[in-house]
Amino acid sequence: MPALDQALRAALAHRQPLLGELHAQGSDCYRLFHGSQEGAGGLTLDRYGPQLLVQSFHHSLTRDELLPLVEQCRATLGAPLLLVYNDRSRGNSRIDRLDPVYRAEAEALDDLVGHEWGLAYRVRGRHAGQDPLLFLDLRNARGWVKAHSAGKRVLNLFAYTCGVGLAAAAGGAREVVNLDFAEGNLAVGRENGLLNPELPPMQFIQSDYFPAIRQLAGLPIAQRRGQQLPSYPRLAPRQFDLVFLDPPAWAKSAFGTVDLLRDYQSLLKPAILATAADGVLICCNNLAKVALADWREQVLRCAEKLGRPVRDCQVLAPAADFPSSDGQPPLKTLILRF
Repeated sequence: MPALDQALRAALAHRQPLLGELHAQGSDCYRLFHGSQEGAGGLTLDRYGPQLLVQSFHHSLTRDELLPLVEQCRATLGAPLLLVYNDRSRGNSRIDRLDPVYRAEAEALDDLVGHEWGLAYRVRGRHAGQDPLLFLDLRNARGWVKAHSAGKRVLNLFAYTCGVGLAAAAGGAREVVNLDFAEGNLAVGRENGLLNPELPPMQFIQSDYFPAIRQLAGLPIAQRRGQQLPSYPRLAPRQFDLVFLDPPAWAKSAFGTVDLLRDYQSLLKPAILATAADGVLICCNNLAKVALADWREQVLRCAEKLGRPVRDCQVLAPAADFPSSDGQPPLKTLILRF
């Protein structure tokens, strides 16, 4: 326990300059402790506005280990943060909702609001899914989108709770389309829109990725022999000025398989074709076992083969609250200009 307290103390001290920048930007959502790189693998401490979300993925914390960490964070930030502890060290990273270590107060589990880049986002310490409603390591990417969306038609693929779409709307996009398979995710996206009433309304499409993106790209939707495909929304072919592609590591449906390790190309090709001639495609890969250099080469080669060579490729790293000792963070983001 003293070693863990010391590791957190060092992490908070290291973040002081960044926290000042984030607060000045209008952000109160960030990672306070990134255990895999800061001395406690499988442990994360994240601030989401008024809430402190502690998650353990490898080993459960005891109450005597947990509470001093919380007090350190409260003292450093000068805020009475509401604690939610999600123990996810059991099978399949499922949250232990019995709360044997610490039962969150009702106020901590209410619908709360956090902020990033001056925008308001819905915060829930517990919901039907497993992951937080806002992935903090994408903050820099959302900031980039906000700064480069003016007047653009934006397509947000695998939109989850539509944080990228909200950033685009705030950046002056003339159209924002959020696409996700789960209606529950899009429902939170709509909540995020309502929390920022000064922004223009966004569009939401509930659909499996493959039929939607292939229609937009003007490609046929393949049907497996002897199998009838489920119904899906019909979309007209069209292109967008800015496309954001942030797929999960793996998922399977009747239309295809998302596999970032073995077949990123099947996701990337139609996304490239749905990007306008002078447009921008931002693509992400969150698999730690995939090396940035190898993936970057694969992406550029795929674009070249499609006859859409990349004019410029920029690597966008996560912010300093997601440190990486070897300079190879799990989340890799490429900004491709055609």
